[in-house]
Amino acid sequence: MTRIKRGYIARRRRTKIRLFASSFRGAHSRLTRTITQQKIRSLVSAHRDRGIQKRDFRRLWITRINAVIRSNRAYFSYSNLVHNLYKRQLLLNRKILAQIAILNRNCLYMISNEIIK
Repeated sequence: MTRIKRGYIARRRRTKIRLFASSFRGAHSRLTRTITQQKIRSLVSAHRDRGIQKRDFRRLWITRINAVIRSNRAYFSYSNLVHNLYKRQLLLNRKILAQIAILNRNCLYMISNEIIK
């Protein structure tokens, strides 16, 4: 049988994978098999850590709101604030409340005093 030369398609696929892994170190950026394994691993990590990032930011916002509310010498905590917000049907998410708590504490104090009444 005659020898068949492989086309450019496999090389193009490998080049694309190598471009993805060009910032990796050592064999993870040079060897095709290792690059493929590392690419799978990195994409899995990225997918997992997107969820963890959302969780971490939510924890950060809750901590900031709770710290500002408790420093007001008010008698209620974060959980009471959020409960009263839901009862009053004030649609402020935790990200916005945390921004208000950092940038304008008096505004947050006014909101908390209004929902108590």
